[in-house]
Amino acid sequence: MSTVLVLGGTSWVGGQIAQDAIARGHDVTCLARGESGGVPEGAAFVQADRSDPQAYDEVRGQRWDCVIDVSRQPGQVRSAISALATDATHWTLVSTGSVYADQSGPLTEESPVLEPLDGGTAEPEQYGEGKVACEDAVRHLHRHLIVRAGLIGGPGDRSDRLGHYVARFALAGDEPVLVPAVADQPMQVIDVRDLASWIVTCAETGATGTVHGAGERTTVGDLVALSAEVAGFTGDQVLASEAWLHEHDVEEWMGPRSLPLWLPASHHGMGLMDDTRALAYGLRRRPLVDTLRATLDDERARGLDRERRAGLSRPDELDLIAQLRA
Repeated sequence: MSTVLVLGGTSWVGGQIAQDAIARGHDVTCLARGESGGVPEGAAFVQADRSDPQAYDEVRGQRWDCVIDVSRQPGQVRSAISALATDATHWTLVSTGSVYADQSGPLTEESPVLEPLDGGTAEPEQYGEGKVACEDAVRHLHRHLIVRAGLIGGPGDRSDRLGHYVARFALAGDEPVLVPAVADQPMQVIDVRDLASWIVTCAETGATGTVHGAGERTTVGDLVALSAEVAGFTGDQVLASEAWLHEHDVEEWMGPRSLPLWLPASHHGMGLMDDTRALAYGLRRRPLVDTLRATLDDERARGLDRERRAGLSRPDELDLIAQLRA
């Protein structure tokens, strides 16, 4: 049994990592504010605000076989390292493909990254720069692993991105659904359960360096078609061009009044993240259809017609379809 400290542990990815480590018999502690939910059963919970200088007092001075940090805030990562570096044998930072300076084409772990954020707090629009600063802090540690995750999907996804199409197809039944006409756009999705399991494995084996955590390569067209199949959709997919969507104030990727997974050409590299190193590190990924089935089950449990963080409301979507067909 190893001692595992998850800095986070109540959010989606952090919670999944903690759950997987517990299932393997490790002694898991989660340090977090607790505002995103509870910790998995079997984990110890240390409630702390990581902006507080005393945040790590309860976990300082113990031997941690591995520390796993999911924070996007450089100040939090730096303070954790300052407090716990001498207590940890291995340190993992969950980072992101958004660190790359040019995301328009294929990406490797050696591709140039953005300039790091100078301060300790990253605003949402500084996500990539903030994560670069987090990475820089971790690199001072002797035994560290930086996992640059691509798009993550699966049950429990609070971003509502991957689940948008499979849920909308299930809700629509035989009625039309609006889809961006970007079928050839590259796309990669990694199941949160596969990512978490692999991160725990890497911590167990002491893997070091920088590595992508991304799904198998596919396209938006194939992903949307598979989502329709999983949902049993029998209606029409109404294709809208990128120009038309922009003219009607529909945004890419995520957020209110968006069509998820559609990316501008400047970000197509997020679907072209090289996985050679990850496979050598032991990454194993389930079929995308299995992820979509589990995502649909989760979407049904949460309500197919609920208010979403990403995607169009159903009435708005139907209005746009009527305009497009007029």
